Amino acid sequence: MPATSTVNRRPPGPRNIIPFQALLQFRRRAPEYLQDIARQYGDVSFFQFGNQNAFLVNDPDVIKDVLVTSQAKFRKSRMLQRAKVLLGEGLLTSEGQFHLRQRRLAQPAFHRDRLRGYGQSMVDYALRTRDKWTAGETIDLAPEMMRLTLAVVAKTLFNADVDHEAADIGESLSAVLEIFNTVLLPFSEYIQKLPLPSIKRFERARDRLDQTIYRIIAERRQSAEDHGDLLSILLMAKDEDGTGGMTDTQVRDEALTIFLAGHETTAVALTWTLYLLSQNPEVEARLHAELDRVLPNGLSPSVDDLPALKFVEQVFAEGLRLYPPAWAIGRMVLEPYTIPGPQPWELEPGAIIIMSPYVTHRDPRYFADPERFDPDRWLPERAEARQKFSFYPFGGGARVCIGERFAWMEGTLLLATIAQKWRLRLDPAQVVEKRALLTLRPKHGMRMRVEARTQGISR
Repeated sequence: MPATSTVNRRPPGPRNIIPFQALLQFRRRAPEYLQDIARQYGDVSFFQFGNQNAFLVNDPDVIKDVLVTSQAKFRKSRMLQRAKVLLGEGLLTSEGQFHLRQRRLAQPAFHRDRLRGYGQSMVDYALRTRDKWTAGETIDLAPEMMRLTLAVVAKTLFNADVDHEAADIGESLSAVLEIFNTVLLPFSEYIQKLPLPSIKRFERARDRLDQTIYRIIAERRQSAEDHGDLLSILLMAKDEDGTGGMTDTQVRDEALTIFLAGHETTAVALTWTLYLLSQNPEVEARLHAELDRVLPNGLSPSVDDLPALKFVEQVFAEGLRLYPPAWAIGRMVLEPYTIPGPQPWELEPGAIIIMSPYVTHRDPRYFADPERFDPDRWLPERAEARQKFSFYPFGGGARVCIGERFAWMEGTLLLATIAQKWRLRLDPAQVVEKRALLTLRPKHGMRMRVEARTQGISR
């Protein structure tokens, strides 16, 4: 413990003039609110989040300590604890030894050899999506990317074709995400029991998703076939002693978690990245030049092309920097914890630590001219010199996103396939604003005009 105790003091930060002021501001403009606090009060700040003590940290060394070095002193924060009403005890919400067991059982689905096998399906569905578009039409890119990534995750991880259900499932997923606004309200565990229209919509949407997931599980159990996908691994999973397979409920929780997280995050990332390309024609021209060089005569991309598609990957990385889908990460303190640094602060159990990739990724100390879209930040010599945990779109430590490598491959292949054939231009009437739910969605969709390229359009 430091010589000068800070246990009875708080870091600097905004003070509530009216009850729940911080909570109201957070709900209205969450990423910008956190960014304002970090800029005004420094790398460690304090605010009353409803009736909860919250500490915002924006120092990469502290972020590493929370996510990696001292991770056993924390559990997931309130939002994801309350998310169990939808996700049950899936990887995103479970804790302790149960989480480690479930992660160990699911991990083989994301090994390198299996990822390689997923690549062709990713490209096939991207081709199917892009070939439905026609030059001159205006599309809403946000739901288009949701449908695409939903089809990809259903096929690659569950060997299911849900094209005919995609609109229904997409609407249900959007409806359940709306509940996370309610989760942050004080006494939300009681609000959720009221017969409110929003709660009824959530329950109907959850039942609709369960219907799909349990149907897929039942069909697979009946066939008893090993398709080499995540669902087969979950259904056949055993503990190290050869016992302890998963129940249908456990399989459902893991499947729904990955169904949601595995398509939502990549869809959001692709939507923002394609928007950024539309606003930066010089970057777009460089990306098209790489595609035409690596994929001559309109050759479709494949996993073998990934090492040569370096600029495409840099573009995707820069999109993740500016608009990280998982824009905030929360942890609840389980035991007394001292935030390290020149001014240590002691936190008591029950306090919340908030880390925001959105805030850190836009910090000029780590990214010069941080609001600028500059894929060259991800040239190897520049990326390797940057401080660890100044960029952490997938979290870190034992709870780092299990599908991180899947997401990098999917994002790069889908971006390459779409940009190979089309230029997308923002509809002049489109208002571009962020909406921070569980992910950082575009608030009003993303209407784009489709323009054909002169190269890279054949298959």
